[in-house]
Amino acid sequence: MNHLLILPILLPMLAGALLLVLPSHERLKRGLSLLATLTLVPVALALLQQADDGQLRIYALGDWRPPFGIVLLLDRLSALLLLAAAVLGSVVVLYALRGDDRRGPRFHALLQFQLLGINGSFLTGDLFNLFVFFEVLLIASYALLLYGRSAERVRAGLHYVILNLTGSALFLIALGLIYGVSGTLNMADLSARVAAATGDQVPLLAVAGALLLLVFALKAALLPLYFWLPRAYAAASAPVAALFAIMTKVGVYAILRVCTLIFGDDGGELAQLIQAWLWPLALATVALGAIGALAARSLPLLLAYMVLVSAGTLLAAVAIGTPAAHAAALYYLLHSTWVAGGLFLLADLIGRQRGSKGGDLVQGPALENPMLLGGMFFFGAVAVIGLPPLSGFLGKLLLLRSEPSIALWGVLLLGGFAALVAFSRAGSTLFWRVGLSSLDSAELDRGRLFACVLLLACSLGLVVLAAPLLDYSSAAAAQLHDVAPYRALIGEGRP
Repeated sequence: MNHLLILPILLPMLAGALLLVLPSHERLKRGLSLLATLTLVPVALALLQQADDGQLRIYALGDWRPPFGIVLLLDRLSALLLLAAAVLGSVVVLYALRGDDRRGPRFHALLQFQLLGINGSFLTGDLFNLFVFFEVLLIASYALLLYGRSAERVRAGLHYVILNLTGSALFLIALGLIYGVSGTLNMADLSARVAAATGDQVPLLAVAGALLLLVFALKAALLPLYFWLPRAYAAASAPVAALFAIMTKVGVYAILRVCTLIFGDDGGELAQLIQAWLWPLALATVALGAIGALAARSLPLLLAYMVLVSAGTLLAAVAIGTPAAHAAALYYLLHSTWVAGGLFLLADLIGRQRGSKGGDLVQGPALENPMLLGGMFFFGAVAVIGLPPLSGFLGKLLLLRSEPSIALWGVLLLGGFAALVAFSRAGSTLFWRVGLSSLDSAELDRGRLFACVLLLACSLGLVVLAAPLLDYSSAAAAQLHDVAPYRALIGEGRP
């Protein structure tokens, strides 16, 4: 059995548990958290290399074979997303070590548990355990969002908690309905059961599928279930907001997995169950995010709406449903996760030099390092808007080429123009509409700067490595659309 497959779950789980029971020794806890998170990167790269051979791998916990036991499933898609989470988590820890982790207790333990939930969501082959890992990452995110104990975070956290608890209840209802009709929650086994469904089973499974879409759409911040995201992301501390950049991607991943494996082209009477709803809602999410970005009154809020735009863009690619669109989505997912995380960290660096003005888009004091921070802001803006030659341009170009739709072209291009206007306004306010002097307390910590540069530089790395990454994402998309090996893997595990 390939024990490497369970390490992305074991490492943060054990590290988080140790961080809870270890004595209050700051250097020890910081070192353990950093070591555990950095180790995830080579583990993710090793799994990425394994998955590239096209072979599906399962890890049967307790050696109970599927569909009866709990299994982890590794394919190209899950391996790629594990790498995205590992890189983002490692940089977030590096940034937090410069003092943000001192704002309250248990920061590093909570961060490890959130990584546990994220990695488990990407690896699980079972819908019930997807629910379990969702709850793990959500419980950790509740505490991380409130980290710092500001009134704004409490207000944002209240909406965030209530909406997600409602989503969790609906998730359980959907799972009960699916199990009652099909007798399984293993996703590959369920794929075969749904394809063979007849009679009264079809409408019941359709209702369950619609409930799943509703829950996953809430996680992905799809219109009209986006209300929690802008305020929550804008209120969170910088490292937490950066880590949250991958939270919507967990919802997008769940929708992509269910749409291809369970309700895909081979889904029988339930084939393409949610595509008709997903397409207009995804485009509306992009449009709404662009409007929100134009109206944003602070840099963190602007970035939060750009996360909403990226989520809508990814879901539009999922709705298109072709391997080419899904390949473009996977490349764009890496770009939007890392660049958005880097920009949240940059917003904090800028806010630290503006005193009480923080990230508000109003006239403030001159920055102590305007050339450096301005250059980084320009680089990040070009990447997130989707202008050449950075990775955002390549991702959007691939997506537009995959679907010659006037609606898609119009929404993405107008959304990009709105983002250009919003970032131009923000940049001119932050760097040009300033006072004559800077704050005496202005700071630019080199550790924070290094972490921010690392994430923003990922956009350039995605361009340099575009050819192998696009080959990999194309192979991952093709693998997703070939459901026969998934079903066969479960069949081999039956007693």
